[in-house]
Amino acid sequence: MSNEVRIKDIVEIYNLNDMLDYQKGSVVSRTLIDKDQGMVTLFSFDKDEGLSEHTTPFDALVNVIDGKVKITISKKEYILSKGQMIIMPANEPHALKALERFKMMLIMIKAKNK
Repeated sequence: MSNEVRIKDIVEIYNLNDMLDYQKGSVVSRTLIDKDQGMVTLFSFDKDEGLSEHTTPFDALVNVIDGKVKITISKKEYILSKGQMIIMPANEPHALKALERFKMMLIMIKAKNK
């Protein structure tokens, strides 16, 4: 069996918005990739749900798939909606709050800067 056939057999096309449902009063997550080098995780947030202020040692890219969110990075607020993205810098305090139900893809790359 050639490499081309193996890759073809495991590759699928996904609609990110359909991969995770909303749950009333909850934050739901689904990990798509979890490797030593990084993670890709989908989240759905019901309105007014969020993540409290925290830091991570790696840059994190947030891509909003649906809805509207307030993201606070180092005390500065950003409002994002469907189709927008932002990078939350490593070691900077950040928090998220759903202004309406929203979904996001979070990409964290665990690599050191050279």
